[in-house]
Amino acid sequence: MRANRLVNEQSPYLQQHAHNPVDWFPWGDEAFEKSRAENKPIFLSIGYSTCHWCHVMEKESFENEAIANYLNQEFVSIKIDREERPDIDRIYMSYVQSTTGGGGWPMSVWLTPDLMPFVGGTYFPPDNRYGRPGFPLVLQRIAEAWQKDRERIVESSVNVMEQLRTEAGKGEAGADRVGAAVMDGAFQYFRRSFDSRRGGFGGAPKFPRPSVHNFLLRYWKRTGNEEALDMVGTTLIAMSKGGMNDQLGGGFHRYSVDEYWFVPHFEKMLYDQAQLVTSYLEAFQITRNDALEAAARRTLDYVLRDMTAPEGAFWSAEDADSAPDAAQPHEKSEGAFYIWTWQEVMDLLGPEHGQWFAFRAGMEREGNVRNDPHQEFTGRNILFQAHTLAETAEHFSRSTAEIAIALADAEQTLFDVRAKRCRPHLDDKILTAWNGLTISAFAKAGRVFNEPSYLDAAKKAAAFLLATMQQPDGSLLRRYRAGDARIEGMLDDYAFLAQALLDLYEATFDFSYLHQAIALTGKQQELFEDQEYGGFFASAQADATRLMRLKDDYDGAEPSGNSAALMNLLRLSRITGSAVFETSARRLIAAFSERMAANPYAMPQMLCACEFDLAEPREIVVAGEIDESMDLLLWQAFDPNRTLLGAGAELAAFQPNVAEMRGPAVYICRDFTCQAPVSTPEDLARLLK
Repeated sequence: MRANRLVNEQSPYLQQHAHNPVDWFPWGDEAFEKSRAENKPIFLSIGYSTCHWCHVMEKESFENEAIANYLNQEFVSIKIDREERPDIDRIYMSYVQSTTGGGGWPMSVWLTPDLMPFVGGTYFPPDNRYGRPGFPLVLQRIAEAWQKDRERIVESSVNVMEQLRTEAGKGEAGADRVGAAVMDGAFQYFRRSFDSRRGGFGGAPKFPRPSVHNFLLRYWKRTGNEEALDMVGTTLIAMSKGGMNDQLGGGFHRYSVDEYWFVPHFEKMLYDQAQLVTSYLEAFQITRNDALEAAARRTLDYVLRDMTAPEGAFWSAEDADSAPDAAQPHEKSEGAFYIWTWQEVMDLLGPEHGQWFAFRAGMEREGNVRNDPHQEFTGRNILFQAHTLAETAEHFSRSTAEIAIALADAEQTLFDVRAKRCRPHLDDKILTAWNGLTISAFAKAGRVFNEPSYLDAAKKAAAFLLATMQQPDGSLLRRYRAGDARIEGMLDDYAFLAQALLDLYEATFDFSYLHQAIALTGKQQELFEDQEYGGFFASAQADATRLMRLKDDYDGAEPSGNSAALMNLLRLSRITGSAVFETSARRLIAAFSERMAANPYAMPQMLCACEFDLAEPREIVVAGEIDESMDLLLWQAFDPNRTLLGAGAELAAFQPNVAEMRGPAVYICRDFTCQAPVSTPEDLARLLK
């Protein structure tokens, strides 16, 4: 089959479309120049490689010769991987959301040759269905309108973009500190939307939003409000029991289509694993609930096993779809890798142990999925924790110990059999930002769980990023795949990697990580900071800047770059005493404080940084090689507002009083006024309380 230009791209998503009959271009000057030279509108299609409806639209429309021929005749067609170019994606998503009231992927936008959008939407079926017009009809009407009414279209598109630019560029500076009342407002919002029976916030579909957990735990820490802690604990336990958590292999699927965390959308994203691990380990620090530790460990182990590149960094995602039959690898359906028939399990485990497992995992003879509009789960079961081990033992009149051993063996048997199935597609690109989030999770887990292999994984990934993704001038690249590193880094690449380096410094006291975090944040300020109004733009790329400079502030599936940047600036300000970091943090808060006050629920991760800012500065300085039991004490409790430091000449350059500290000992300091050092676990435990 003839290849198009995408065959030369590294993005797995673009390569998936490299043999479509559509004459696809990657985003770039060649496509723009063709559009201008031929005076044709651009059809821009944005998605990502593990996007289910992207696959559907490709099969229905982009592999259709007639539709492809019409696209090639009337339009210049461009494909973008939103994970490679989130800055471009967000610009056009802003347009689609403002004009249609919704958004999602695949995103379909029609542009003038000057890249101004004039029609937008998401998935279009190949004919009129689902209440949506068919894609061929949409293409025909847009082509006709372009021929007949081009001047009005161009004028309208320019006006809409100007309105979006004006909205994005509003610089209403507010207070440079956020008070407790704003935190209270956010808590009350989450309290009202909390599902007290099933966990989570709102109804179906339910997406994990770890930044909400982060905020609520910090709100609990400051206020002692047990309801905030209960909301997080209930949600995390419910998620870990549901089908959204891979009960055999670990790791979390993208979201639950129902309100029970039962039927998932089966793709697995690296950023979800990273953030949820942090949620589980922080909740574990507070509650010491073994189920929370187990969920975090199983997720980390999944990432190490299935999402870690030979270089030590982490791949991006696994698809929702896979082939049920190895003989027909191109005939895929959602969740095929993960679901089971009753008979399969009975044949593999035998009638007795099969019944035990089925009871525990909520299996039914005819399948356990009631809501199945696309008939993908007919006669099959999604595994979840329907009953506890104790309930299973009681039901079958056996000891809990016997049941536990048998079910552990059963899970291993099914896991081994499942491993021989056709695996979902792996998006094996390495993204700096998502790796930063994951390094943070591994670094913290290595210390909280006292697991050296996790800390080693964090260090190895960080070493790869610093060696491969950082340029001689200190700037970052965003994407690596198959030996190819490119695409200028975005704000989130800088902020998430700097955060990871700060977390690695606290976990290891290796000053080189702190040094790199300081340098990286300085480069971030140089490239992205809004010198007029404060805060940071999402991108410094020339094409994105020409269209519209956005400052991300919504903490959704991923935290915004500005939220992470604020926390980094505040941490660095406390560590170094630098007015440069303090001033930048104050200006960032001032840029977003009005929005935080009006819509605090939109920015829970930024509120985490504001909770840190509210707290009294508190440093824990470790001098010398302290006793291992003392070291463990430093990580047992949830203490999000501390700054953990290792005494030494490098740190003394920022904090001169550190030069006087002698060890082995731990110093507890408030704004660098330190109490007498302690050198025994008993004394340290007393001070930490």
